[in-house]
Amino acid sequence: MASPTIASLFVQRLVVGVGDLGVSNNQMLTLSTYALGSCVSVTAYDPVVKAAGLLHLMLPDSSISPEKAVNQPAMFADTGLPLLFRSLGGLNAQRARLKIFVAGGASVLGDSQVFRIGERNVENTLGWLQRNNFRIDRSAVGGGINRSVHFELATGKGLLKTGSVTEAFSLA
Repeated sequence: MASPTIASLFVQRLVVGVGDLGVSNNQMLTLSTYALGSCVSVTAYDPVVKAAGLLHLMLPDSSISPEKAVNQPAMFADTGLPLLFRSLGGLNAQRARLKIFVAGGASVLGDSQVFRIGERNVENTLGWLQRNNFRIDRSAVGGGINRSVHFELATGKGLLKTGSVTEAFSLA
């Protein structure tokens, strides 16, 4: 077994919770979010400046709770997505260079899920990205399984975990 590198000893993890957002250009950082059921995560990365953001949105539309949207905009697709991209711009990330990965939106309660939150989260997220001319490089949405996402700023590489399966992806 290989010894850890000096750099790997100082890697930090920022856990992005439900209805929250993390944005950074710290190359020692891994952005992580866990237990994406009906929630959707959007990871955006500029490989030139090595700035990334991860949004873990919970609901498709802020009109159900405008007050909550003011206090916690990352909770909703329509308020969280603009915040994600504005925040990345503040780190000199350029829209034309952004690589985007969308995950989640599962129907974890099966077909009896009356409100179809996962499906609506995916529809609103993909629709907003399309209307605003963002290209999605990769997605893992829908189905009936929980997902977790981990993304390394230094390398532009990530891991998508679903139960016992771990799949690597790259936005570099």
